[in-house]
Amino acid sequence: MKKILVFLALGAVVASCGGKKEEKKDGFEVSRTKTEEKKVQASEGVPVDMDNKGVGPIKNVDFADAVNEEMAARGKATFESICVACHMVDQKMIGPAMKGIYDRRSPEWVMNMILNPDGMLKEDPIAKALMKENNNAIMLNQNLTEDEARDVAEYLRTL
Repeated sequence: MKKILVFLALGAVVASCGGKKEEKKDGFEVSRTKTEEKKVQASEGVPVDMDNKGVGPIKNVDFADAVNEEMAARGKATFESICVACHMVDQKMIGPAMKGIYDRRSPEWVMNMILNPDGMLKEDPIAKALMKENNNAIMLNQNLTEDEARDVAEYLRTL
């Protein structure tokens, strides 16, 4: 009889402790989507300014209606050998994603960032904001020629 009582007592203790009930309080809710909202707000901190041509040697870039496949192929090779260390096509890595770059930046700005990252990071407000958004990671000067930078710019059109 003692064994049955001890068994029932232990069962009652386990049953009373095992099931925690969560109380829902009015006005307070934990949601994982709130973290994602912060990421969206942080990326909105960098303005989109298609009139900003940046700081550097490039004052005007005229893209033809059709992509120059030969230039884009050379630009892709350059991008894949140098730029992929910090940039991915579809997602942020150390630097921003490159897909849709011309929806956010002018071609002149992009080429000036490629050719003159030091000057851009010192003087251009968008470059400064991007650096801040990317944990103060600076873009290094890859010492590309204007022709090589133009090839990369043409490749970025294909993304």
